[in-house]
Amino acid sequence: MSDLLNELASLIKNTKYSDFSEPVVEKCKRHILDTLGAALAGSTSDIYQKVLSANEPCMSEGCSVLWGQSLLTGPNLAAFLNGVAAHMYELDDTGGCDHSGAVVVPAVLAVLPVCKQPVSGEKFITAVMIGYEVGRRILESLGGYAAHNNKGWHSTATCGVFGAAAAVAFIMDCTEAEIASALGIASSFSSGNWAFIHDGSHTKKLHAGHAAQHGVMSSLLAKAQLQGPSHIFEPVWGGFFGTHGNGQENPEQLVKDWGAPWKIERCSIKPYASCRGVHSSLDALQSILNTHGFSRTDIEVIEIRLSRFLHGMCGNVELESLAGTQMSLPYALAALVHYGKADLSVYEESKRLDPLIQAALQSIHLFIDDDFPSDGEPLVTVKTKDGRVESCMITEILGSPKNPLSDDKLLEKFNDLSQLCLPPEQVSRLMDVCLSLDEVEDCLSVVQSLAKA
Repeated sequence: MSDLLNELASLIKNTKYSDFSEPVVEKCKRHILDTLGAALAGSTSDIYQKVLSANEPCMSEGCSVLWGQSLLTGPNLAAFLNGVAAHMYELDDTGGCDHSGAVVVPAVLAVLPVCKQPVSGEKFITAVMIGYEVGRRILESLGGYAAHNNKGWHSTATCGVFGAAAAVAFIMDCTEAEIASALGIASSFSSGNWAFIHDGSHTKKLHAGHAAQHGVMSSLLAKAQLQGPSHIFEPVWGGFFGTHGNGQENPEQLVKDWGAPWKIERCSIKPYASCRGVHSSLDALQSILNTHGFSRTDIEVIEIRLSRFLHGMCGNVELESLAGTQMSLPYALAALVHYGKADLSVYEESKRLDPLIQAALQSIHLFIDDDFPSDGEPLVTVKTKDGRVESCMITEILGSPKNPLSDDKLLEKFNDLSQLCLPPEQVSRLMDVCLSLDEVEDCLSVVQSLAKA
């Protein structure tokens, strides 16, 4: 077995709840709660309902809950459908694999009913932490987000599957050898590209579910003693780095400084229903409007100076589809100016296709600046009709670790999203159990709280 794979499997196996500080545990619980809220809202979407309908012929009676539904199915399909729901509205967290919550949490919850022993909240939290850790480490070992995504790979799918496999293997008490096999099997399921960016197609919505499902499958197969390839991190033909990398790989990142700090500590919780690449500009524009008291009738033009990478990812004005619109930086700014907000409601079809939005888009101009790093934030400049000019760049976006959502804002987001699907009293119970998750003796109570009566 490869030394790196063996060491990574050992680190996963030997991670303990006591390794985490109280603030890190609290952050993990916030991300779990946030993921569930995003998923419950996502389960009400038309796209999710189409995915659910397409999979109905594959369903049989099972033990794993489809969140926000009154349906049970097997762990693999539950992980897929719940992962699709979690990523549906771009409201899930970011900064991990990239969208670790929508991958890891559905995977772990899907297998709880088939675990031989009750899973405590402490063990569940540990598994989720491991999933975030491994998913991000896989991405960093490829050279980071820009390096991997510039090659056309969507890291949520390609790297997330390893995080899901690691988390599930831990929760199922796999041996080190079985964990290594699960990661090896996951390498064959590592896929998902950015082709959706050109036409707003629906495949991005499937990627978190794909990673969650195949992470579950990888660990179940490994637990059944199927052998995964042992040279996935070696410089061999068909290996992971040779297949998915672009020459900027750093394999040692797989195991270096495990938990120092924990990768979840770099993750953000989203306040806006759009791609994270849009958020800094939204914060900057909101800051300008608030600071200087500009109204939409004052604005002549909004200029955005940004990197070539961000322009390619979020510079579109394709508003026909939800997926395309949520990747659009110009639309998000136009919505903020026109509607005064950038929450989920502004992405309804009637809102995004409003003729007045087209007029607002005409005032937003994007300029590529090759001096901006690919992972740098944009500079937003507002020019008013009476000649005033104000600029702002936000480097610590709202929801990021250094500028987190307040508890009140987090719970408001969770309540608003969850109540699109579940009654208030059930939402309240779910919130209580998630916020006290470290005290829970059997996490099946979380699963049961996600089912529609």
